[in-house]
Amino acid sequence: MDFGRLLTAMVTPFDENGKVSLERTTDLVEHLIRTGSDGVVVAGTTGESPTLSLEEKLALFEHVVQVVDGRIKVIVGTGGNNTQASVTFSKEASKLGVDAIMAVAPYYNKPNQAGLYAHYKAIAENVDVPLIVYNIPSRSKVNIAAETIIRLSQIDNIVAVKEASGNLDQMAAIISGTNDDFHLYSGDDGLTLPILAIGGHGVISVSSHIIAPEMKQMMNDFSDGRVAEAALQHRRMLPFMRELFATPSPAPVKALLNDLGIPVGSVRLPMVELSEEEHASLLGAYQACKKNSDLRIGK
Repeated sequence: MDFGRLLTAMVTPFDENGKVSLERTTDLVEHLIRTGSDGVVVAGTTGESPTLSLEEKLALFEHVVQVVDGRIKVIVGTGGNNTQASVTFSKEASKLGVDAIMAVAPYYNKPNQAGLYAHYKAIAENVDVPLIVYNIPSRSKVNIAAETIIRLSQIDNIVAVKEASGNLDQMAAIISGTNDDFHLYSGDDGLTLPILAIGGHGVISVSSHIIAPEMKQMMNDFSDGRVAEAALQHRRMLPFMRELFATPSPAPVKALLNDLGIPVGSVRLPMVELSEEEHASLLGAYQACKKNSDLRIGK
């Protein structure tokens, strides 16, 4: 299944009291559709999944599916470090009309490759929707090896991997060892173009909350053979992308969305808001990116 090339790892909008705001979620989803996202990933890392209850996640999934109404793809985060709990939650989520589920590598308990394979196999065998593997060693403290992802790709409904290892050699091995219909997505905004260059399919992005049209143009330029233009756009966006992760995500992107008139509220503890200095640095990077790339947010 092709979910598109530009997927947004969506923030979870909160109201002034720190509760999930479905009204603000509607406005954010409409913004993401309008600016060119091919799909959204709900309740992933950027969605502050560790601080959302299961009930909040299910309500959020159901609402986003209703708002999207088939216009883009809806992928939901259901993974955890307890396999049985991940299976149970994935089964519940898959009943809500979502297009796919995404499961992060089990964190903290540090399984070996055999355990990682068994974990994903158990989830896949218990749902009837596609599954995306999410490899992010910086947070999970385990790396899903290329050989393991290649084995997992042979399970019918494991269809893609979000790769945030930063290891282009590993990603090239995955692309070489899997069928053409198994897609590798960049999990790092700043590596989108290099990953496309080795055969990656697209990106699951944070920056696309803000600069989706420019990211999409870069990918189109690359696909159409305008490599120099794609490289120039990549270089123009890169400082801003880095600034979005200069402090723990999603605090920066939430702050900027609020600044741009797309209210999404604050972050939940243990995340904290940006300091004045951090906020000023973020705005400076955004303004420079806007000047360099002629950004027109939401227009």
